[in-house]
Amino acid sequence: MSRNRIFRKIAFFLVAALMTSFSPQSAVAKDSLIWDKLQGKNPKGYVLLMRHTLAPGVGDPQRFRLGDCTTQRNLSDEGRQDARDIGKWLEQRNLKIHSIESSRWCRTRETAELLGIGRVKLNKNLDSLFRESDLENHKQTIETKKRIVSHRNTRGLLVLVGHAVNISAITGITLDSGEGILVRANAQGDIDLMGFSPKP
Repeated sequence: MSRNRIFRKIAFFLVAALMTSFSPQSAVAKDSLIWDKLQGKNPKGYVLLMRHTLAPGVGDPQRFRLGDCTTQRNLSDEGRQDARDIGKWLEQRNLKIHSIESSRWCRTRETAELLGIGRVKLNKNLDSLFRESDLENHKQTIETKKRIVSHRNTRGLLVLVGHAVNISAITGITLDSGEGILVRANAQGDIDLMGFSPKP
């Protein structure tokens, strides 16, 4: 993947999130710099919140059953390849990975597995909140924030693969399929936005 292809959709989201006067080029450069800074390192406190890659459709079918992938939205071939490409990009950064967790939904679990960066642990707090209300105060959102804060003094990148609504409840930003936000908790327990991850 080319560098331009990796970062081509990042600039818009960064500008919207930070409400700065950055040009698209400088926003892309900012994201590139944070990953360059972390390359080859064993970073402390960094967490990548990533949305699953492309799974056509919205929400889940009425017949959805958690343990049966045939009743769920699943990754397309493009989504599977995107997950592999993102995993390769992360490997090229030579980042130390602390652990990788995903929601129990098939599309998130498969995304996490196809990244190929470590054994995947299922985390029910990352399960989709698509049909829920008051997402910011939902128990799962609170527990996921606690997970991020608890990682503040831990080395290695924590990768959490989940759903757009869940990530938006934490960050206020809605991601496209396969996009991610790099965050880190500060000393006050607030979650700071550090940059965005590659999107093929």
